[in-house]
Amino acid sequence: MWEKQYYVYILASQRNGTLYVGVTSNLIRRIYEHRSGVIAGFTKDYRVKKLVWFESTNDVREALELEKRLKRWKRKWKLELIEDMNPSWRDLYSDWSA
Repeated sequence: MWEKQYYVYILASQRNGTLYVGVTSNLIRRIYEHRSGVIAGFTKDYRVKKLVWFESTNDVREALELEKRLKRWKRKWKLELIEDMNPSWRDLYSDWSA
């Protein structure tokens, strides 16, 4: 049986720019929504559109807990997390949406 995936992700406006932490069950659709500006709010107002980090799990509770934990983290820790996975701050959305 196919297991549902949940994604915790970090968007950035640019390298070392404004950050946004979110969670979704459909990463491609959700990032598209952020990028196209169809969702009013923080990411639209601050042009936070670049997918720079994500992690997946099949446990929704684990995903929600990780999102909450990351939101409480200091900015420096989030930057280090991004740098560990994506040192060039490449937009990972292009890898997924191709």
